[in-house]
Amino acid sequence: MKAILLGPNGQLGNDIRAVNAQMPGALSILPVNRSKLDLCDFEAVSRFFHDLRFECIINCSGYHKTDEVERNAQLAFTINAHLPRLLAEICAEKRARLVHVSTDYVFGGQRKRNPLNESDCKAPVNVYGASKSMGEELILLTGGDVLILRVASLFGIAGSSGKGGNFVEAMVQLAREKGIVKVVADQTVSPTATTDVARSLITMLCVGVPGGIWNVVNSGAATWYEFAARIVERTQIPAQVIPIPTAEFPTTARRPQYSALDNSKLASAIGPIRSWRDALDDYLIARSYRTS
Repeated sequence: MKAILLGPNGQLGNDIRAVNAQMPGALSILPVNRSKLDLCDFEAVSRFFHDLRFECIINCSGYHKTDEVERNAQLAFTINAHLPRLLAEICAEKRARLVHVSTDYVFGGQRKRNPLNESDCKAPVNVYGASKSMGEELILLTGGDVLILRVASLFGIAGSSGKGGNFVEAMVQLAREKGIVKVVADQTVSPTATTDVARSLITMLCVGVPGGIWNVVNSGAATWYEFAARIVERTQIPAQVIPIPTAEFPTTARRPQYSALDNSKLASAIGPIRSWRDALDDYLIARSYRTS
């Protein structure tokens, strides 16, 4: 299967390429980065894909700097909503499949406080979540062959390269430098390794799962405090992790209090998904933060 990969240099894009290289015969990937294509120029996007032959577009691009997005709503809806719609239309014309990466931030304002499944009503609480939610809806309205993958709280090796980092790297750095880390304890998420998202995505394409929305996260849920405490414990950094309420850590954009995702639909299609704790251990070993 020939796949066009948008956003190939981010945490997830990097791991899609790395995992695919370990699965001979899975996908033939053409990475397309910003230097090759300006995704804000829809005419250029249409021209770029017009003469290409492919079976799939994997869209890992997005405007996901959550606080910055609050001040740039127009750009957010262009990249996170209207671009995915255009990609879905292009794929429909080419009789190709679109894989679009969405987010747990389409939730947050709902009353439900146990893992959210694919059919639960969305309730975004910030501009980023609203733009990604609209992207999902516009994609589905095209009626094409689409896979919408909701991911959450990602950590991947590419995030350690200085391109924005990730939560694990931030906690390791703060713990080493400060000895005390204060982390919100009233926001619950699904910590997820990008290598597991990548492996799941490629497997889903290879086995031909049905189109629609899929929660693609590691198993289990945690508050940010619990996530941070686990990182410090497993790295054996002599630091104290202190739980605090969201009110003590104000941000420009409101964050979901609960956005943990239920991955049982994915597990029934491709097999059991490992826990975020096991995924974190492997990440820490890969980064030489622990040896076993």
